[in-house]
Amino acid sequence: MDILLIEPTPTTPKVKFNPNTGVMKLKGRAIPSSDQNFWGDILKWFEEYLLNPQPITTFEVYLDYFNIISSKSILYLLYKLNELKDRGYESIVKWQYLSHDEDMFEVGKDYEYMVNVPFEFIEKQEKIKL
Repeated sequence: MDILLIEPTPTTPKVKFNPNTGVMKLKGRAIPSSDQNFWGDILKWFEEYLLNPQPITTFEVYLDYFNIISSKSILYLLYKLNELKDRGYESIVKWQYLSHDEDMFEVGKDYEYMVNVPFEFIEKQEKIKL
């Protein structure tokens, strides 16, 4: 299985999902329009990863903003981490946010409440560098 690497655009984040290390990274801004199929390939790739995952999967999220389309897709991916846990694998979410961005922190807390995977909250002092 190949690394999934998608370069960022003004409306989509940088994506680097590495099946060899189990580290999945989303970084930037996720506001694709409803007619873009940005998340389709990512969700398909992740489903394939679930067939042969690493012992530990780390999901790193550092987004400064995302829309409802992205919110649903991120939640879907987090629910898939629950499935890994149910099968005996470990997962962790590293939720990064700017120190003054309480909204993004709260969204992470909401996700943490909805899934059965440990979250680590990482407060950042500077803007996202892609």
